[in-house]
Amino acid sequence: MDTRKEGLPRNPHFAVQPHLGRCLSPFFLTCAIYFLLWIPEDPPSWVGALVKCLPVLCLAGFLRACSGGYYSSLLQVALLFSACGDVFLIWPEAFPYGVAAFTKAQLLYIWAFGLRPLQLGLLLPIVLASLPFYCLLLLHLSSDMVLLLTAYTLALATMLWRGLARGGSARWGAQLFTISDTVLACNAFIQPLPHARLVVMATYYAAQFLISLSAFQSPRLKTN
Repeated sequence: MDTRKEGLPRNPHFAVQPHLGRCLSPFFLTCAIYFLLWIPEDPPSWVGALVKCLPVLCLAGFLRACSGGYYSSLLQVALLFSACGDVFLIWPEAFPYGVAAFTKAQLLYIWAFGLRPLQLGLLLPIVLASLPFYCLLLLHLSSDMVLLLTAYTLALATMLWRGLARGGSARWGAQLFTISDTVLACNAFIQPLPHARLVVMATYYAAQFLISLSAFQSPRLKTN
C-alpha cells in the first residue's frame, strides 16, 4: 500500500507532528465556547446552531490543512454532513433531516474505514448489544420514524464494526459515537436521562476528534 496515496504517514503507528496541536486549537476553543455558553438549553436559534456545529467544522478544516489523501477527503465530507446534522437537530421539526445527514456521514465513515481487515467476529457482539436496544426503541417510535431510524441504526452499527476493525483512534471514536447516539435516542424516545445532553455532546465531539485523528494513523493490516 502506498501511504502517500492513502494520506497516511510513513510511520505505521502515528505521525507526530508538532504543528498539529496548533491546528487543533480552534476545535478545542469552539468546544469550550459551546459548553461555556450552553446555548442548546435556550430556544432554537441560528446562533445556537452555529455554536454547536463549529467544533466539527473546525475538525474538517484541520484535516483540510494538515492531512491529504482519499481517506482524509472522505472524513472531511463526513464531518460536513455531521455539521449539517447538528444544525438540523437544533429544530425538532427538522429532526428527520438531521438523521438523514448523519446517516450519510456514517456511510462515508464506513467507506473511509473500508472492509479490510474484515473481522467478521466483531459482528456478533455488536448485534447482541444493538438488537435488544433497537427492539426497545421500536416500542417508543411513531410509525413515520421507524424506517428512518432503522436505516440510521444499521449505518451506525456498520460504522462501529468497521471502526473497530480499523483500530487505532477510529476504534475509540466509533465506540464513543455509538454511546453518544444511544444516550441521545434513549433520552429522546424512551426516558429522559439526567445530564443527557452533556453526555451526548461530550462523547460526540470526542468521537469526531478521534475519528479525525485516524487520518494520521495506518489501519490495522491483519487480514482477520
